Amino acid sequence: MNNHKHRTIFFTKKKDKVAHYLFDAEGKTLGRLASEIAKILCGKHKPTYTPNQDTGDSVIVINAAKVKLTGNKEAQKEYIHHTGWIGGLKRIPFKRVMERHPTRVLEKAVYGMMPKTKLGRAMRKKLHVFADATHNMEAQQPVSVDI
Repeated sequence: MNNHKHRTIFFTKKKDKVAHYLFDAEGKTLGRLASEIAKILCGKHKPTYTPNQDTGDSVIVINAAKVKLTGNKEAQKEYIHHTGWIGGLKRIPFKRVMERHPTRVLEKAVYGMMPKTKLGRAMRKKLHVFADATHNMEAQQPVSVDI
């Protein structure tokens, strides 16, 4: 019988320090940027990643209104949801969403890549999206990330 004392370490929120990352979305492709943000929010960029714990970091995104889509998607992409009523299928074009709520496009793209659980909803709270270049998160001293 082996008496080695190798044990698996499970990281919790208390053991892990939360960093703050700053992304500039200007000229970036929506999906590629969203997947990088989702990876950081989930904590998959860290060696201490634990699937059942929120070990991810906080993400601040500026210039979300200047995010790009490839191909013809800007004219064709629609956000579709159903109200629950008969005939209640709603289709909202990408351009209208960008005009009215420019931050919502990036938020929806990131949320679609996150777990649909209580843990996923807790991770989403660490995403802060701003439509222009100004943000109110200077006190967190975010580290600028270039992808």
